[in-house]
Amino acid sequence: MTAQDEIEPKLISMGCRLNIAESEAIRQNLIQSGANTDNLIVVNSCAVTNEAVRQTRQAIRKAKRDHPDKNVVVTGCAAQVDPDMFEAMPETAGVVGNFDKYDVANFKFGVDTNLPDIRVSDIMQVRETAPHMVSAFTERSRAFVEVQNGCDHRCTFCIIPYGRGNSRSVPAGQVVDQVKALVDKGFQEVVLTGVDVTSYGPDLPGNPSFGQLISRVLENVPGLARLRLSSLDGIEVDDRLFDLLTGDKRIMPHVHLSLQSGDDMILKRMKRRHSRQQAIELVARLKSVRPEIVIGADIIAGFPTETDDMFANSIAILDQCDVIHGHIFPYSPKKGTPAANMPQVDGRKIKQRAKLLRTKVAERAEKWKKSLVGTRQNVLVEASGIRGYAENFAQVKLDKLAPEGKIAGVEISGMVGGNLMGTAV
Repeated sequence: MTAQDEIEPKLISMGCRLNIAESEAIRQNLIQSGANTDNLIVVNSCAVTNEAVRQTRQAIRKAKRDHPDKNVVVTGCAAQVDPDMFEAMPETAGVVGNFDKYDVANFKFGVDTNLPDIRVSDIMQVRETAPHMVSAFTERSRAFVEVQNGCDHRCTFCIIPYGRGNSRSVPAGQVVDQVKALVDKGFQEVVLTGVDVTSYGPDLPGNPSFGQLISRVLENVPGLARLRLSSLDGIEVDDRLFDLLTGDKRIMPHVHLSLQSGDDMILKRMKRRHSRQQAIELVARLKSVRPEIVIGADIIAGFPTETDDMFANSIAILDQCDVIHGHIFPYSPKKGTPAANMPQVDGRKIKQRAKLLRTKVAERAEKWKKSLVGTRQNVLVEASGIRGYAENFAQVKLDKLAPEGKIAGVEISGMVGGNLMGTAV
């Protein structure tokens, strides 16, 4: 989640998909405002791990080194959590908070604005729905719509609530309108994204659920071919959401769960709300009704107090939950979180455990991809027309060009270097 993605020369986004979508919203805001951005570079930061913060600082230095005549402005979660650190960097012209980044006036530095160099509001006081715009990746094939922001939970390892604030939901009507606009532009797939999407709705009139939101989107946008969901908190998958995941073919058979650990004691110390058995049972229920569902999961290696036996439970849950798409994070303490004050696991052991988890996931993914050879997959063709993603989120390389942004039936012919190869038919 800490990979750098340069949206265009003036916007650099670090971290998660939500950050990338919001960077696009910032870009559109700046363009629509008519502001002169020739001297501006915006770095949208990530705070999820210490490594993410390090990479953000590295990106700031590189941006200034490559463009010494421009003002580098830092925004995003890391900027919200520790604005003074970024303001102190000689390469930084100013710092803009997560709520403040939607006001283009806050990106005017180096001129007489009568504004301070740190423009960061108290995110915990924000009660409005998430600032929100139609936004899409530059690949022009898949669009991301932010339906929720912030988080009301306080997992002991996580700093994100202090960067994003409390949970805030976007009214369903606005979401439907934006999905319609994206479909009208030709998008075949939309991803509903947020910080904690399954917590959608309690702050809105009538307390709608995430499942109700999805139902409204599907009912009111019949032209939408594919709907994909970002990471889900399994404990919040209610009957309505379960029925949608298993019964509506327009929802992609790809469920990414926020597992974090496979050990019950570690889950308790993380303040997660599910047990390992609940996660295993949810996956079993999903796959019993819709066997083609493919599971993804976030797992943290080396959380404080994690013993070898506890870690073995995380290794085991990869098989027990049939995890194919694994996001593995080596634990690193974040200042301001309770876990940072717990007894820490040796750093070398953390790296070893992360490597073992990644190896296990890679082995499982390799076996799964081999099982797809000889099948036909519906692939959404992405940039350059030579690759795309199947409904189950398998990436497929095409042996000849196909129309970009369209869904193609693809015969999976084999694997080359770990990559699935296919022919559009």
